[in-house]
Amino acid sequence: MGRGQLRVYLGAAPGVGKTFAMLDEGYRRAGRGTDVVVGYVETHNRPRTAARLADLEVLPRRQLTYRGASFTEMDVDAVLARRPQVALVDELAHTNVPGSPRPKRWQDVELLLEAGIDVISTVNIQHLESVNDVVEAITGIRQRETVPDSVVRAADQVELRLGGHRRGRGRGATRHRRIPALSPAPRPLSPRSGRR
Repeated sequence: MGRGQLRVYLGAAPGVGKTFAMLDEGYRRAGRGTDVVVGYVETHNRPRTAARLADLEVLPRRQLTYRGASFTEMDVDAVLARRPQVALVDELAHTNVPGSPRPKRWQDVELLLEAGIDVISTVNIQHLESVNDVVEAITGIRQRETVPDSVVRAADQVELRLGGHRRGRGRGATRHRRIPALSPAPRPLSPRSGRR
């Protein structure tokens, strides 16, 4: 059995339809007979996104307690035991709750890929390590949840999501670009040094 393939929906910003696109791709593959499970998804209380889960097998999450509060994380052991062809795993840059087997979700995904399971995942561009300083300089906010650029560059397919997932051609219609992989040296984002 070979290594699984990684497909990443890379969002230009939060709310551009990454999770819905991931679920939609899972739904399409399941409809073609592929064994697909949802390892972890955050619907962010979006009804249309939540509705897309109805036709997919959702694996139970692992329950963890940290500092007296209860949290849920992806149950990697359950995904490995289930052995699907494809696992849908939202929020690649997520930091797992302390006490989890691995500190970051991208490390969980790596384990699934090593086991020969294909993974479809999501991440926003501001969570790439290489742009963290620039994002902080522009927004004043340091992203604590990051993913190494090498993880996204190693993906077999990356789809850039630029707009919302609403139907139609007007404002908010889906806009996306399929890109084979990130370039080896992406042009850095930087605040403009002067007015034009």
